[in-house]
Amino acid sequence: MPETGSKMYVYGCLAIGLFGIVMAFVLQSVFALIGGMFAGFGCLFGFLFWKYGYILIPLITQRTNIIMMSEEGYEIPPSQDVIVKAANGVFYASCFMGIKIFESATEKTAEENISYGAFFERAISNLKYVTKISYLLYVEDIAEKRKTIETKRAEAQLRLARERDKGQPDVLKIDKFEREAAVWDNQLTRLIKGVKPMGVVAFAMTTAADVSKEAAVARAKAQASEIKTVLANSLNVEVVSLTADEMLKCFEWERFYPATVQELEESVS
Repeated sequence: MPETGSKMYVYGCLAIGLFGIVMAFVLQSVFALIGGMFAGFGCLFGFLFWKYGYILIPLITQRTNIIMMSEEGYEIPPSQDVIVKAANGVFYASCFMGIKIFESATEKTAEENISYGAFFERAISNLKYVTKISYLLYVEDIAEKRKTIETKRAEAQLRLARERDKGQPDVLKIDKFEREAAVWDNQLTRLIKGVKPMGVVAFAMTTAADVSKEAAVARAKAQASEIKTVLANSLNVEVVSLTADEMLKCFEWERFYPATVQELEESVS
């Protein structure tokens, strides 16, 4: 795919910021003020596109009706939530979904893993469409992982304490926060014992075909919606639709996986 998405917008904002800095230093009076405003807005929007491009870019492309094309013939419509390609008079549309896994197999007992395997088989058997589920595994940095776990545990404990201090605490929320805190406690204990933390990035892809582009896109989105429900209910995971840069990353991973752990972490950060 060509260089698109948030990078293109970030570079554009940086160019505006640089232009504003030049104006502020070279010109005088009101032009210097205008240049400072350009620099400020360039930096601000550059940060927003870098951090929240997956939200902002689809909003912009939908309102401006921008269609992105690649040299290979792939097309990304303004909604930026599907990739389309025509071949032999048939349109193929693919949707990507991110899978957020909250429990590790290494943290489960043998019986729980057997039960989870049965749930996974049930989830697959309930899928009506061809679906590709991909897992990217890597060894995480221990020091950074420990900081992250300690932060998450502290946040969970804080939410639990606040809920308990309420006049009428919600029992379901207390149970949820207790289980969340227990998960982080367990991970921290394993880390202290010397178990290397494994990171995982999981995503799913589904493709639909039809004689018209609109019909293929509609079918792909319908399939993705049904797949999200099946996987979430069967595997106790959170499944979200991917758009913009997040979708493009998964599309690129279908051809070339990140060569190093650093590349992978930078991609999903």
